[in-house]
Amino acid sequence: MTDIIVAAPDGTELRSMLFSEFDFEVGDEENSYLITMPRDEWESIEDDSRIYITGTEYGGLYKRLETDTKNNSVAVGGLTWRGMLQKKIISPPSGQDYATDSGELNTIIKRRVEAAFPGVFTGLSESTGISISYQYTRYCTLYDGLKALLKNAGYRMEIQYDALLRKVVVSAVPIVDYSAEIEYSSDMNADYSMKLDRTGINHLICLGSGELRNRIVEHLYVDADGKISQTQTFFNENEIAEIYDYAGASREDLIKSGADQLRGELNLNEFRISLESERDVAIGDIVGARDYITGYTVTAPITTKIVKCEDGSVETEYKLSSDVEIEQIPVTMMMLSVSPDSEEAEASQEEEEETR
Repeated sequence: MTDIIVAAPDGTELRSMLFSEFDFEVGDEENSYLITMPRDEWESIEDDSRIYITGTEYGGLYKRLETDTKNNSVAVGGLTWRGMLQKKIISPPSGQDYATDSGELNTIIKRRVEAAFPGVFTGLSESTGISISYQYTRYCTLYDGLKALLKNAGYRMEIQYDALLRKVVVSAVPIVDYSAEIEYSSDMNADYSMKLDRTGINHLICLGSGELRNRIVEHLYVDADGKISQTQTFFNENEIAEIYDYAGASREDLIKSGADQLRGELNLNEFRISLESERDVAIGDIVGARDYITGYTVTAPITTKIVKCEDGSVETEYKLSSDVEIEQIPVTMMMLSVSPDSEEAEASQEEEEETR
């Protein structure tokens, strides 16, 4: 079974934690963990102690305690390391409109996370060989800012707790597109749920500074591919509009902020996968999935991983981004793609391998 370590606030390792179940959720949304144990196995934990699974990003500071006498349980939890990055803000320097960064990716990450969490977070000195100049969205979170910066360069964020360094290490890693070689389906013992939602906003009316007829008004639209522009694509019954009120905003800030707002409200497609896989796909990497009943195929980045342990069994659930590429292939075509001849050939090949 997985070892969960308890370390002092300074990182000094103390002991392994006894537990009956755990739940770590990491990603772009919820970033929290909860570890449950019987009441008679409880050992006192100092505030702000570090709780983690070594060499992974599953862990965080001890910030939450729950007791339940009816279920004879005690649970501890808090924000994950990734969640802590979501609670820091990148603010524009005094006298400037935007915060910016220029330089090599790992150097930028190291500087940002060490300034935000001295003694707890660090970065890598190793260079990726990739340099970038980037302007952050005003008052974005440290997590969102670094994620966007890295994505702009084709990279994602890697987070691991290093027990020897006694620190959380954040680094830049190239995004890997597994969709061509891994296509999850029910045939792979993968349980999944799919939601296609076309009720999202596709026309955002943005209101900025000024009063009445003098108020700045900008219209932003979403096209069939999910791209945002100022050209309308959907009309009449297919137009879904909403107001975005940003009083005092200049035209430039209104358009930029309105686009960010619209990205969160356009069509929300969702795909969740629970599976047992030898390959641990990381947040930010791209995978593909197919539903043979409805004929839909999905290609999207992993945005959330939920790792649970119940009754001694560990299961990982992956949630894909709502920014998905979806294609529907007629079911009849999928059935024809596997001919009787090909099935016989596969069976013959399996017999030959068994004979060897």
